[in-house]
Amino acid sequence: MSETENLAQNQPHFSTEDTTHFGFQTVAKSEKQKLVANVFHSVAAKYDLMNDLLSFGIHRVWKRFTIDCSGVIKGHKVLDLAGGTGDFSAKFSRIVGEQGEVVLADINSSMLEVGRDKLRNLGVVGNINYVQANAEELPFADNTFDCVIISFGLRNVTDKDKALRSMFRVLKPGGRLLVLEFSKPILDPLSKVYNFYSFNILPKIGEVVVNDADSYRYLAESIRMHPEQDVLKEMMSQAGFEQVSYYNLSAGIVALHRGYKF
Repeated sequence: MSETENLAQNQPHFSTEDTTHFGFQTVAKSEKQKLVANVFHSVAAKYDLMNDLLSFGIHRVWKRFTIDCSGVIKGHKVLDLAGGTGDFSAKFSRIVGEQGEVVLADINSSMLEVGRDKLRNLGVVGNINYVQANAEELPFADNTFDCVIISFGLRNVTDKDKALRSMFRVLKPGGRLLVLEFSKPILDPLSKVYNFYSFNILPKIGEVVVNDADSYRYLAESIRMHPEQDVLKEMMSQAGFEQVSYYNLSAGIVALHRGYKF
């Protein structure tokens, strides 16, 4: 087993009272938000291109499956949290129609700007609002949304338990939360290939395409530090969600968690 694989497997999935993890580094909780912000300010302009390159386009399949599991219909109000460049917002805008609403929210101003410009260029206007917001302290009233989705964003949140409680609060009774996130592969041979790709190939692509290997090294590390499937399921239950379940996609490289507020 390589040194990198040992690091990936042995990192703790918890924080102390005053510290947390930024990739494999231990940092003060007060510093993580700024460090994560710097990563996404750096990669925002080529975020969509890198998604296609790094996932070989498979992220589009993951997202289509997530939309199919959302239960969103005409007239619904949807929160696309950590919505970045707006892939989900564009799809949900068409589904909810003129009587519905989609809120594209992201803590990072650069990502929000790229998402807003992209959707406007696509002609997606009218039923979308843009809000810069922290997932831990959502600036919305209780019982506002029929669906909350956070896609490839939860691993970057400093206090995930607090964020999950915040999402629960803004959901309407009967609403559902969808968490699409990188997770733990369920096949050991795949894990070894995935580790090699993540720590050796991915940063090199980041260096060539966006001149930033460090941000994509952080991406690989943040994935390894994110709670595994069953741990996240329990965290959602502890936040108040019921009937929590998950689907392993691409053999667990990504998992979609779903929970309801009753």
